[in-house]
Amino acid sequence: MRKEIRLSGAGGQGMILAGIILAEASLFDPELYVVQTQSYGPESRGGASRAEVIFSNEPIDYPKVVKADILVCLTEESLEKYGEEVTDEGVVIADDSFGGGYYHPERANFYSLPIITTAREEIGLEVTANMVALGVVDSFLPEIDSSCLERAIERRVPQGTEEKNLAAFQAGQELLANVIE
Repeated sequence: MRKEIRLSGAGGQGMILAGIILAEASLFDPELYVVQTQSYGPESRGGASRAEVIFSNEPIDYPKVVKADILVCLTEESLEKYGEEVTDEGVVIADDSFGGGYYHPERANFYSLPIITTAREEIGLEVTANMVALGVVDSFLPEIDSSCLERAIERRVPQGTEEKNLAAFQAGQELLANVIE
């Protein structure tokens, strides 16, 4: 078993932090190997940035995502850049602010969800969109226990923001549950 996950968006949207949290949560399982990489050079000031997490029950020889099993895009630019690098059975999760209207690959399960809107309107902090996205991703990762993700969130987010970030994570879990029903 090997899972490749790419979290992408604009610099400053916290996708790298989301990747670090996902990788750390994977470490709670002693049977898993995990690697996390990121791209945040000039992208940290607004261009497309990404975090990649790979976990496997076997040693990981190559630390980069080749074809994502799960792709999250918070910007249209990131969907355009990474949208074709998904496995045939892959899941693509995009914020609905740009609709993803042109993106219709038959091979991927595509979800256009109000990730940023949920962070802004339900949590009151748009900067928690990364945790909303992580909550959606959690629904596709039975290998990682949700409580491990919650513990990693509590450890990694800025002190004093734990409650809001956990609420955002739970809102993301509910967001997908409401769409699938």
